[in-house]
Amino acid sequence: MTGAQPRRLVLCADDYGMTPGVSRGIVELIARGRLSATSCMSVSPFWPEHAAWLAPFAGKVDVGLHLTLTHFAPLGPMPHTAPKGRLPELPRIVRRALLRSLDRHEVAVEFERQVDAFEQAFGHMPAFLDGHQHVHQLPVVRDVTLSLLSRRLRGQGYVRLCAEPLSAMLVRRGDLGRAFIVSLLGRGFTRRVRQMRLPANDSFRGVYNLSNRVPFADRFRRFLHGKGRRPLIMCHPGHVDAELRDTDSLTDQREIEWQYFNGDDFLRDLDRAGFELGRLDI
Repeated sequence: MTGAQPRRLVLCADDYGMTPGVSRGIVELIARGRLSATSCMSVSPFWPEHAAWLAPFAGKVDVGLHLTLTHFAPLGPMPHTAPKGRLPELPRIVRRALLRSLDRHEVAVEFERQVDAFEQAFGHMPAFLDGHQHVHQLPVVRDVTLSLLSRRLRGQGYVRLCAEPLSAMLVRRGDLGRAFIVSLLGRGFTRRVRQMRLPANDSFRGVYNLSNRVPFADRFRRFLHGKGRRPLIMCHPGHVDAELRDTDSLTDQREIEWQYFNGDDFLRDLDRAGFELGRLDI
Protein backbone atom coordinates (compact mmCIF):
# COMPACT_ATOMS: atom_id res chain seq x y z
CA MET A 1 0.00 0.00 0.00
CA THR A 2 1.26 3.50 -0.79
CA GLY A 3 0.18 6.92 0.35
CA ALA A 4 -2.14 6.34 3.31
CA GLN A 5 -0.74 5.58 6.73
CA PRO A 6 -1.28 1.88 7.51
CA ARG A 7 -3.66 1.00 10.32
CA ARG A 8 -2.45 -0.95 13.32
CA LEU A 9 -3.69 -4.53 13.65
CA VAL A 10 -3.27 -6.80 16.67
CA LEU A 11 -2.72 -10.37 15.47
CA CYS A 12 -2.87 -12.61 18.53
CA ALA A 13 -1.93 -16.29 18.60
CA ASP A 14 -3.97 -18.11 21.24
CA ASP A 15 -3.05 -21.20 23.27
CA TYR A 16 0.63 -20.47 23.91
CA GLY A 17 1.91 -23.05 26.39
CA MET A 18 -0.63 -25.71 25.43
CA THR A 19 2.08 -28.03 24.04
CA PRO A 20 5.72 -27.68 23.00
CA GLY A 21 4.80 -27.72 19.29
CA VAL A 22 2.21 -24.98 19.66
CA SER A 23 4.56 -22.76 21.69
CA ARG A 24 7.51 -23.34 19.39
CA GLY A 25 5.48 -22.40 16.33
CA ILE A 26 4.24 -19.21 17.96
CA VAL A 27 7.73 -18.17 19.09
CA GLU A 28 9.05 -18.73 15.56
CA LEU A 29 6.40 -16.40 14.13
CA ILE A 30 7.02 -13.76 16.81
CA ALA A 31 10.75 -13.85 16.02
CA ARG A 32 9.94 -13.14 12.35
CA GLY A 33 7.62 -10.27 13.20
CA ARG A 34 4.53 -12.16 12.05
CA LEU A 35 2.52 -11.77 15.29
CA SER A 36 2.00 -8.86 17.66
CA ALA A 37 0.44 -10.70 20.62
CA THR A 38 0.07 -14.12 22.16
CA SER A 39 -2.27 -15.43 24.85
CA CYS A 40 -0.77 -17.91 27.31
CA MET A 41 -2.28 -20.87 29.16
CA SER A 42 -0.74 -20.82 32.61
CA VAL A 43 -2.75 -23.94 33.55
CA SER A 44 -0.51 -25.97 31.27
CA PRO A 45 2.30 -28.01 32.84
CA PHE A 46 4.52 -26.70 30.03
CA TRP A 47 3.97 -23.05 30.92
CA PRO A 48 6.89 -22.52 33.36
CA GLU A 49 9.38 -23.71 30.74
CA HIS A 50 7.69 -22.05 27.79
CA ALA A 51 7.46 -18.70 29.57
CA ALA A 52 11.24 -18.49 29.32
CA TRP A 53 11.04 -18.92 25.54
CA LEU A 54 9.06 -15.66 25.39
CA ALA A 55 11.50 -13.69 27.55
CA PRO A 56 13.53 -12.28 24.60
CA PHE A 57 10.33 -10.75 23.20
CA ALA A 58 9.06 -9.08 26.36
CA GLY A 59 8.09 -5.52 25.50
CA LYS A 60 7.99 -6.27 21.76
CA VAL A 61 4.65 -8.10 21.66
CA ASP A 62 1.64 -8.17 23.97
CA VAL A 63 1.85 -11.28 26.17
CA GLY A 64 -1.47 -12.00 27.84
CA LEU A 65 -3.24 -14.59 29.94
CA HIS A 66 -5.66 -17.08 28.35
CA LEU A 67 -7.98 -17.66 31.31
CA THR A 68 -9.02 -21.30 31.23
CA LEU A 69 -12.20 -22.85 32.59
CA THR A 70 -12.72 -25.81 30.26
CA HIS A 71 -11.15 -29.20 29.50
CA PHE A 72 -7.85 -28.87 31.37
CA ALA A 73 -6.98 -29.65 34.97
CA PRO A 74 -7.32 -26.57 37.21
CA LEU A 75 -4.32 -25.38 39.20
CA GLY A 76 -6.11 -26.10 42.48
CA PRO A 77 -9.18 -27.81 43.90
CA MET A 78 -12.57 -26.86 42.44
CA PRO A 79 -14.97 -29.36 44.05
CA HIS A 80 -18.12 -27.92 42.48
CA THR A 81 -16.77 -26.96 39.06
CA ALA A 82 -14.24 -29.76 38.53
CA PRO A 83 -15.12 -32.48 41.09
CA LYS A 84 -12.94 -35.08 39.36
CA GLY A 85 -9.98 -32.75 38.92
CA ARG A 86 -10.82 -31.89 35.32
CA LEU A 87 -12.64 -28.81 34.08
CA PRO A 88 -15.81 -29.55 32.09
CA GLU A 89 -16.27 -29.08 28.37
CA LEU A 90 -17.56 -25.77 26.99
CA PRO A 91 -21.29 -26.58 26.62
CA ARG A 92 -21.58 -27.36 30.32
CA ILE A 93 -19.75 -24.20 31.36
CA VAL A 94 -21.93 -22.06 29.05
CA ARG A 95 -25.11 -23.65 30.39
CA ARG A 96 -24.10 -23.16 34.01
CA ALA A 97 -22.98 -19.60 33.34
CA LEU A 98 -26.27 -18.68 31.67
CA LEU A 99 -28.18 -20.24 34.57
CA ARG A 100 -25.94 -18.34 37.04
CA SER A 101 -25.13 -21.66 38.73
CA LEU A 102 -21.35 -21.43 38.42
CA ASP A 103 -19.53 -21.19 41.74
CA ARG A 104 -18.19 -17.64 41.52
CA HIS A 105 -15.81 -18.08 44.44
CA GLU A 106 -14.22 -21.18 42.88
CA VAL A 107 -13.80 -19.40 39.55
CA ALA A 108 -12.29 -16.35 41.28
CA VAL A 109 -9.79 -18.40 43.28
CA GLU A 110 -8.78 -20.44 40.23
CA PHE A 111 -8.27 -17.35 38.09
CA GLU A 112 -6.13 -15.85 40.86
CA ARG A 113 -4.01 -19.01 40.72
CA GLN A 114 -3.68 -18.65 36.95
CA VAL A 115 -2.59 -15.01 37.27
CA ASP A 116 -0.09 -16.00 39.97
CA ALA A 117 1.31 -18.79 37.77
CA PHE A 118 1.66 -16.36 34.87
CA GLU A 119 3.46 -13.76 36.96
CA GLN A 120 5.73 -16.27 38.68
CA ALA A 121 6.96 -17.75 35.38
CA PHE A 122 7.02 -14.63 33.19
CA GLY A 123 8.10 -12.09 35.78
CA HIS A 124 5.31 -9.54 35.46
CA MET A 125 1.58 -9.15 34.98
CA PRO A 126 -0.06 -10.08 31.66
CA ALA A 127 -0.56 -7.32 29.12
CA PHE A 128 -4.17 -8.40 28.63
CA LEU A 129 -6.81 -10.92 29.64
CA ASP A 130 -8.95 -13.12 27.45
CA GLY A 131 -10.41 -16.60 27.75
CA HIS A 132 -9.85 -20.02 26.26
CA GLN A 133 -12.99 -20.65 24.18
CA HIS A 134 -14.05 -17.09 25.13
CA VAL A 135 -15.15 -18.10 28.65
CA HIS A 136 -14.02 -14.76 30.11
CA GLN A 137 -17.09 -13.02 28.67
CA LEU A 138 -19.73 -15.38 30.11
CA PRO A 139 -22.08 -14.36 32.96
CA VAL A 140 -20.48 -14.86 36.40
CA VAL A 141 -17.06 -15.37 34.77
CA ARG A 142 -17.07 -11.84 33.37
CA ASP A 143 -17.44 -10.39 36.87
CA VAL A 144 -14.31 -12.24 37.94
CA THR A 145 -12.45 -11.14 34.80
CA LEU A 146 -13.28 -7.47 35.37
CA SER A 147 -12.21 -7.75 39.00
CA LEU A 148 -8.86 -9.19 37.95
CA LEU A 149 -8.38 -6.42 35.42
CA SER A 150 -8.89 -3.70 38.00
CA ARG A 151 -7.22 -5.35 41.02
CA ARG A 152 -4.34 -7.36 39.61
CA LEU A 153 -3.55 -5.56 36.35
CA ARG A 154 -4.45 -2.20 37.97
CA GLY A 155 -5.53 -0.60 34.74
CA GLN A 156 -2.21 -1.39 33.05
CA GLY A 157 -3.66 -4.01 30.70
CA TYR A 158 -6.55 -4.52 28.35
CA VAL A 159 -9.26 -7.10 27.86
CA ARG A 160 -10.44 -8.87 24.72
CA LEU A 161 -13.93 -8.09 23.48
CA CYS A 162 -15.55 -10.68 21.21
CA ALA A 163 -18.81 -8.92 20.25
CA GLU A 164 -18.98 -7.71 16.66
CA PRO A 165 -21.82 -6.03 14.71
CA LEU A 166 -23.82 -8.35 12.49
CA SER A 167 -23.12 -6.07 9.52
CA ALA A 168 -19.38 -6.66 9.94
CA MET A 169 -19.87 -10.44 10.08
CA LEU A 170 -21.98 -10.34 6.91
CA VAL A 171 -19.29 -8.41 5.06
CA ARG A 172 -16.73 -11.13 5.89
CA ARG A 173 -19.05 -13.92 4.67
CA GLY A 174 -17.62 -16.64 6.85
CA ASP A 175 -19.10 -19.03 9.44
CA LEU A 176 -21.78 -16.55 10.39
CA GLY A 177 -23.52 -18.86 12.86
CA ARG A 178 -20.42 -19.53 14.94
CA ALA A 179 -19.33 -15.89 14.89
CA PHE A 180 -22.83 -14.74 15.82
CA ILE A 181 -23.00 -17.06 18.87
CA VAL A 182 -19.58 -15.90 20.14
CA SER A 183 -20.65 -12.29 19.63
CA LEU A 184 -24.06 -12.77 21.24
CA LEU A 185 -22.54 -14.32 24.37
CA GLY A 186 -20.16 -11.38 24.60
CA ARG A 187 -22.59 -8.49 24.32
CA GLY A 188 -23.17 -8.09 28.04
CA PHE A 189 -19.45 -8.15 28.74
CA THR A 190 -18.77 -5.64 25.97
CA ARG A 191 -21.41 -3.30 27.37
CA ARG A 192 -19.82 -3.46 30.83
CA VAL A 193 -16.30 -2.85 29.53
CA ARG A 194 -17.37 0.17 27.50
CA GLN A 195 -19.41 1.61 30.37
CA MET A 196 -16.34 1.30 32.59
CA ARG A 197 -14.15 2.77 29.82
CA LEU A 198 -11.63 -0.01 30.13
CA PRO A 199 -8.95 -0.53 27.46
CA ALA A 200 -10.06 -3.06 24.85
CA ASN A 201 -10.11 -3.83 21.15
CA ASP A 202 -13.03 -2.34 19.23
CA SER A 203 -13.26 -4.99 16.50
CA PHE A 204 -12.89 -8.76 16.85
CA ARG A 205 -12.19 -11.19 14.03
CA GLY A 206 -10.89 -14.69 13.50
CA VAL A 207 -13.88 -16.91 14.32
CA TYR A 208 -14.32 -19.80 11.90
CA ASN A 209 -15.03 -23.53 12.06
CA LEU A 210 -11.30 -24.36 12.28
CA SER A 211 -11.39 -26.46 9.11
CA ASN A 212 -9.66 -25.90 5.77
CA ARG A 213 -12.88 -26.26 3.78
CA VAL A 214 -12.23 -22.67 2.72
CA PRO A 215 -8.46 -22.08 2.26
CA PHE A 216 -7.14 -20.25 5.29
CA ALA A 217 -5.55 -17.50 3.18
CA ASP A 218 -9.00 -16.68 1.78
CA ARG A 219 -10.49 -16.66 5.27
CA PHE A 220 -7.81 -14.35 6.60
CA ARG A 221 -8.27 -11.88 3.76
CA ARG A 222 -11.93 -11.66 4.76
CA PHE A 223 -10.90 -10.98 8.36
CA LEU A 224 -9.03 -7.93 7.11
CA HIS A 225 -12.30 -6.32 5.96
CA GLY A 226 -14.05 -3.96 8.33
CA LYS A 227 -13.73 -0.86 10.44
CA GLY A 228 -12.26 -0.26 13.85
CA ARG A 229 -9.48 1.79 15.35
CA ARG A 230 -8.27 -1.12 17.49
CA PRO A 231 -9.00 -4.30 15.52
CA LEU A 232 -7.84 -7.67 16.88
CA ILE A 233 -7.67 -10.95 14.98
CA MET A 234 -7.21 -14.16 16.93
CA CYS A 235 -5.41 -17.09 15.32
CA HIS A 236 -4.18 -20.56 16.29
CA PRO A 237 -0.86 -21.34 14.59
CA GLY A 238 1.52 -24.01 15.83
CA HIS A 239 3.25 -27.28 15.12
CA VAL A 240 1.54 -30.60 15.72
CA ASP A 241 3.15 -32.91 18.25
CA ALA A 242 2.06 -35.99 20.18
CA GLU A 243 1.04 -33.87 23.16
CA LEU A 244 -1.29 -31.80 20.97
CA ARG A 245 -2.96 -34.86 19.47
CA ASP A 246 -3.56 -36.13 23.02
CA THR A 247 -4.83 -32.76 24.26
CA ASP A 248 -6.86 -30.91 21.65
CA SER A 249 -9.04 -31.53 18.60
CA LEU A 250 -7.46 -28.62 16.72
CA THR A 251 -4.31 -30.12 15.21
CA ASP A 252 -3.44 -30.03 11.50
CA GLN A 253 -5.19 -26.69 10.95
CA ARG A 254 -2.63 -25.11 13.26
CA GLU A 255 0.11 -26.11 10.80
CA ILE A 256 -1.91 -24.63 7.93
CA GLU A 257 -2.25 -21.30 9.78
CA TRP A 258 1.45 -21.35 10.65
CA GLN A 259 2.46 -21.88 7.02
CA TYR A 260 0.35 -18.92 5.88
CA PHE A 261 1.64 -16.52 8.52
CA ASN A 262 5.21 -17.60 7.81
CA GLY A 263 4.88 -16.94 4.09
CA ASP A 264 5.09 -13.93 1.80
CA ASP A 265 1.39 -13.95 0.88
CA PHE A 266 0.55 -12.92 4.43
CA LEU A 267 2.71 -9.81 4.21
CA ARG A 268 1.25 -8.89 0.84
CA ASP A 269 -2.30 -9.35 2.14
CA LEU A 270 -1.59 -7.05 5.10
CA ASP A 271 -0.11 -4.39 2.85
CA ARG A 272 -2.97 -4.52 0.35
CA ALA A 273 -5.50 -4.15 3.17
CA GLY A 274 -3.61 -1.18 4.60
CA PHE A 275 -2.51 -2.82 7.86
CA GLU A 276 0.68 -3.20 9.82
CA LEU A 277 1.04 -5.40 12.89
CA GLY A 278 1.29 -3.71 16.26
CA ARG A 279 0.44 -3.93 19.92
CA LEU A 280 -2.83 -2.56 21.24
CA ASP A 281 -2.50 1.13 22.01
CA ILE A 282 -3.94 1.64 25.50
